[in-house]
Amino acid sequence: MVATLVYSAIHRLFRVIVAPDRSIHEELASKETGSVWMAAAKALNPLPRGEGRVGMGASIRSGASLAATGYIPRSLRSQQCSSARFRVELLAPTRNLGLSSNLQQQHHPLEFASSGKKQGSLFLVPSTGDNWKARSDLLPCRAIAEEEQMADAKEADTAARIDGKAISQAIRDEVAQEVARMKSALGKVPGLAVILVGSRKDSLLYVTSKEKACEQAGIRSYSVNLPDTATEAEILEHVHKFNRDPDVHGILVQLPLPKHVREQEILGAVSMDKDVDGFHPTNIGRLAMQGRQPLFIPCTPRGCIELLLRTGVQISGKHAVVIGRSNIVGTPAAMLLQRHNATVTVVHSYTPDPAAVTRTADIVIAAAGVAHLVRKDWLKPGAVVIDVGINPIEDPSAKKGHRTVGDVHFKEACSVASAITPVPGGVGPMTIAMLLQNTVESAKRAYEFNGT
Repeated sequence: MVATLVYSAIHRLFRVIVAPDRSIHEELASKETGSVWMAAAKALNPLPRGEGRVGMGASIRSGASLAATGYIPRSLRSQQCSSARFRVELLAPTRNLGLSSNLQQQHHPLEFASSGKKQGSLFLVPSTGDNWKARSDLLPCRAIAEEEQMADAKEADTAARIDGKAISQAIRDEVAQEVARMKSALGKVPGLAVILVGSRKDSLLYVTSKEKACEQAGIRSYSVNLPDTATEAEILEHVHKFNRDPDVHGILVQLPLPKHVREQEILGAVSMDKDVDGFHPTNIGRLAMQGRQPLFIPCTPRGCIELLLRTGVQISGKHAVVIGRSNIVGTPAAMLLQRHNATVTVVHSYTPDPAAVTRTADIVIAAAGVAHLVRKDWLKPGAVVIDVGINPIEDPSAKKGHRTVGDVHFKEACSVASAITPVPGGVGPMTIAMLLQNTVESAKRAYEFNGT
């Protein structure tokens, strides 16, 4: 077998993921190990990321990535492998035993997971989202309140404030004027339906604020409040009812949904023509593709771009870094920035040195959901910072014992950035304003109303 591995004309590149405090030798000698992994191991001269070369019996960190080449007999390529402690990924064909040379560009990846079944192409590995909590090297080591006091004493404040409250109010006034023109010309107004499942206080508060905003803009508001025990069928019944109702031009299902409800099933049932949240797969697909126009743009990312445009920030030709890649903010924000001809880099929890990457940006959109992740040394002098984060932190001096901060250390950033959004009062008010605007645009399409 070893001779076959060394002298075969056909080789494969492997990546091996090993459990914590286990030597490669122990893992590969275990009874659970399949022949495919044994083949990989015998070809292996392991090289964990961020570490020097280690021998076969060395102990390595959990999740360390090891590369090797070796031959896997055809009879073993579909063999089930049962170890839950590590896996081998067959990455690409190569005729060279080195790790980097002669690697063919056409990848042919396979993955063997702990279940032992083939999981599909590594080009489309399942996305588990970011895990910033695992990045202890990035998180503050002292109390945030204490850091704020230190910043008060040391940092000069030179950044202009991007006033989300004022800009969102201007947009809401524009929406109200458009609704008034529609009512005068057609005798009709836009309608927004909100479906709330459960009784989370934050969700209730958000839904109430949407209803109030609709009332102020002259938009008719429809709401359904269901218990957290509601079934998918019960929720879908209301979605379909609003889909059929010609007086409803926007449908919003308040997230998060209870754990027993499949979010994709519910959101996918919302008519694309009424998807004012902008999360329908077709809308996102159109946003990503050149020459296509989505019916709706997700509200928070749209709000971020509106803040930049309405404050005169040049986007075209600039380098923008988006921190976070969620479906709600990070990913669509990156797409929108590209639409405006920015050069875009997405930083996430697996980026090795996010500070160094972010420091090259002219525009930073921080949407990681980690309090004070972005510090002064993350920012290039003169950068424009849009802080999407809404993070509650303990603060004994506050009336409620806590306060809300962003993903950016505001006081530190103010000494470096040329302009920045505060938290609260920055991006937050823009989300509801964009929701109202999406609803009016939907009604205008439905009624073929051009605004005159």
